[in-house]
Amino acid sequence: MRKVKLVVANTPESLAETLGLSRAEAQEWQFQHELLARLKVAIKREGITHAALAAQAQTSRTRVTAILNGNLEHVSSDLLIRLLGALGYRVRARVSKTAA
Repeated sequence: MRKVKLVVANTPESLAETLGLSRAEAQEWQFQHELLARLKVAIKREGITHAALAAQAQTSRTRVTAILNGNLEHVSSDLLIRLLGALGYRVRARVSKTAA
């Protein structure tokens, strides 16, 4: 039986380090998960079905459902922004220099 080591990550940065992600990959992952969180809130607020959102964003219902279940593998930030846009939301970015 293989022994599993439990690791606790208290910040997104420490989680990325634990997963072996580069700083750039960690930032993209963090950005996508923030978009996903906002998307879930928007869908709940708007009361729209996955199928209706998919049609408005010109993607499949299956893909929308997978995204909302947290599967962001092979999902671009562009698609998440397009889904939010289909709901009438605008995404604004803020760029700042991080500490080294």
